[in-house]
Amino acid sequence: LYLRRVREAVVSTQSTGEGYPVTAYAVAGTQADKGKKNSIIVMKMSNLNREKEEKEDEKEEEDEEKSDEEEDDEEKEEDEKAKEVLQTAEIYHQGTVNRIRICPHESESRTFVASWSEKGKVHIWDIGPQLSSLETGGSKDVQKVKPVYTFGGHVEEGYGMDWSPTRRGYLLTGDCTRHIHLWTPRESDWLVSQQTFSSHQESVEDIQWSPNEEHVFASCSVDKSIRIWDDRAPHHKACMITVPDAHTSDVNVINWNRTEPFLVSGGDDGVIKVWDLRKLDSHAALFKHHNGPITSVEWHPTDSSVFGASGEDNQVSLWDLGVESSEPLIINDTEVPPQLLFIHQGQEEIKELHWHPYIPGLLLTTSLHDFNVFKTISV
Repeated sequence: LYLRRVREAVVSTQSTGEGYPVTAYAVAGTQADKGKKNSIIVMKMSNLNREKEEKEDEKEEEDEEKSDEEEDDEEKEEDEKAKEVLQTAEIYHQGTVNRIRICPHESESRTFVASWSEKGKVHIWDIGPQLSSLETGGSKDVQKVKPVYTFGGHVEEGYGMDWSPTRRGYLLTGDCTRHIHLWTPRESDWLVSQQTFSSHQESVEDIQWSPNEEHVFASCSVDKSIRIWDDRAPHHKACMITVPDAHTSDVNVINWNRTEPFLVSGGDDGVIKVWDLRKLDSHAALFKHHNGPITSVEWHPTDSSVFGASGEDNQVSLWDLGVESSEPLIINDTEVPPQLLFIHQGQEEIKELHWHPYIPGLLLTTSLHDFNVFKTISV
């Protein structure tokens, strides 16, 4: 099973003591070797606790007076209680899932998810029933469910996709033939624009709505550019700003800061750049740490100076722009940018990372064989 893309679906926390354990929900899409084996997986991860080592220091004094037998029994009981629980519910998906995104707005207990299929179609799903089934244990069978809506008007498959955070139900999708379609919600379906935003010269790799300006969005492309658009303008005039050579090769991913006028981008050149939207003639910051193409970037949901990135070099890196020092650190004879907070390794072909919106500092990453859920002491 290949967890291709993952995003928080509905999130909740259950806390005891100092906020543990916690429960998180996620939705992922697969990219199996055989097209008929693909699915959308809705997951509930519960009883997520701190690492055992963290707790041991707090209990040292209490354990000193107990017998070995009592300690063994208590350890077994604690281990059983601390075991993470993963429940899933799957929906059959025709073709591999290029990208999957959850709508940030719930409607009448419905939770919409959009998926980009390798077959060139974009599907909208209601995963409400699957979320409900997770509360009673989930299901081991892959369910065949009809999408709420399917759009087959893209000429080829694509990867660019984003739900608007400010306008309920609005969606943008971009394909490998450089065309971006705007989806407008109606009472029971969506109206997808036939006129497209097509200023890019090559494949649209990522799309991001502005978190504050409801008609503004950004996109990046294989043509090395980043573009800022206004959907109120005529389609052929909607591209307001172009950064023509944002990277030296394909621009793979972008992410818009929620509170500050910053955009972060990652390219095939392994470089991460931060852009000040008030002055786009040059990048505001550049970081060259990864040794392979950047596959994902995302700003921390509450700390506007912190972002995470992943690359094809099997690393996840966390960065803090609040560190003002320009002098690199020397670690094992290697120069390390002072803004680099943390490096997470141990996964192969890391595809995407996401911060949990409500559990501070919690990260979810997907890779070729698995996904990791972790929280560092750095953030």
